[in-house]
Amino acid sequence: MAVSRASRFYLTSQSSCLAACLLGALAMPESAQAADGPPAVPPASLLVPSAIDIEPVWSGHGVGFCLLTRHQRQFAAYYDAKRQLTVAQRELGSATWTFTKLPTSVGWDSHNYVSMAFDDAGFLHLSGNMHCVPLIYFRATRPDDATSLERISNMVVPALEKRVTYPKFIRGPAGQLVFRYRDGGSGNGNDIYNVYDRKSRTWRHLLATPLTDGRGKMNAYFSAPTIGPDGWFHMWGVWRDTPDCATNHHLSYARSRDLRHWETGSGKALTIPLTVDNIDVVDPVPPGGGLLNGCSALGFDARNRPVISYHKYDQSGGSQVYCARLEDGVWHHYQTTDWHNYRFNFKGGGSLPGFEVGMGAATVTAGGLLTMSVHQPNENKTWILDPATLKPTAPAPPKRAAQAPPTWHTLECAFPGMTKHHCESQGESPNPRLHYALSWETLPANRDRPREGKLPEPSMLKLCTLIDPPDR
Repeated sequence: MAVSRASRFYLTSQSSCLAACLLGALAMPESAQAADGPPAVPPASLLVPSAIDIEPVWSGHGVGFCLLTRHQRQFAAYYDAKRQLTVAQRELGSATWTFTKLPTSVGWDSHNYVSMAFDDAGFLHLSGNMHCVPLIYFRATRPDDATSLERISNMVVPALEKRVTYPKFIRGPAGQLVFRYRDGGSGNGNDIYNVYDRKSRTWRHLLATPLTDGRGKMNAYFSAPTIGPDGWFHMWGVWRDTPDCATNHHLSYARSRDLRHWETGSGKALTIPLTVDNIDVVDPVPPGGGLLNGCSALGFDARNRPVISYHKYDQSGGSQVYCARLEDGVWHHYQTTDWHNYRFNFKGGGSLPGFEVGMGAATVTAGGLLTMSVHQPNENKTWILDPATLKPTAPAPPKRAAQAPPTWHTLECAFPGMTKHHCESQGESPNPRLHYALSWETLPANRDRPREGKLPEPSMLKLCTLIDPPDR
């Protein structure tokens, strides 16, 4: 199940993106740039939000795009107006793009997002447009140059790359490039991790077995390993028995220092592959209990204790947001919301048009408050949580939103049912107040099925600059 990534930039109280320098007409003069490396930090007076067009993109359904910023260049991967996978690149400070059209096109599946990364030598790697299909992977033959992308048929073992979904490039504990994907289908799949060797330009398996294994009875829908403030890689998620999303169950967790050796929250070593029988079970929610894959978040309290927020059904059958916190090696559960007469009744296969219930990660503010955002059709708030009970005590003070271009919030297409998408940039910024993101409009996901009747015209993909307030 896939849902387009929401904007973060403190507009939805999530972590801000990473980006690079100023764009478009506000580019710095040559005298303000260093001879090598990233551009110099522009004066604060030049920091204003702006947007430039890239090109029209497919708008018949939502699917995730990707934006990377590296030194003096920027790379956007998306599906163009003809649904063809495309990489646009530019020099920072320029509104001129160079386009590379890759030999693969998206159908109607909202799972088929795009993932990109650079290796340590500056070569671009790209994977995407997959839902239980053979691996689609491209690698550049020249540094910092998307026009040199070439198709690579297989990474390691072809037999394990015939039904690929959920590609993700991450960085390991020593900075090595790691590629994670699911081999198999919903209800019967395993998570595979590959690691890249820069010298030989080849991939190998990070582990001798899959990291997770459903034993042919289920599959894990786990997060990518995420580094916490405690220095550990944390991973959490659910298990699912069939393509029906109502069969999610058993919220689970594991942590690691090196992505090879994993343990429970209490420090007990885990046997690889991880299964529903040997992993650290956070909450043993049964199938049909209201768990939904992709709808949970990991945060940390003021003592750096992991807090997993998620939703499930309460004893009366209503939907509620819960928090599970690791306390002295034991997971304790807290009902955070107290909604009445409300139930998010989801079921079936394919990408849902949207998630009715959502929650952010528990976050400690600069003032020491523990906050978390929650939403459902009748509520969309960020709350201060009681640090002991994790219950809302009062609305959180509003944060000063990043300054955004006028088109950031406003739908430009009048076609009924359109939604706005934002995709934050990955990369490094020489100015911590400056952020980049892609912005475009589509109809929602449609359970991965073709739509009948009239469709909207392609929407314009824009590269937006957002500026943090000076007193953040």
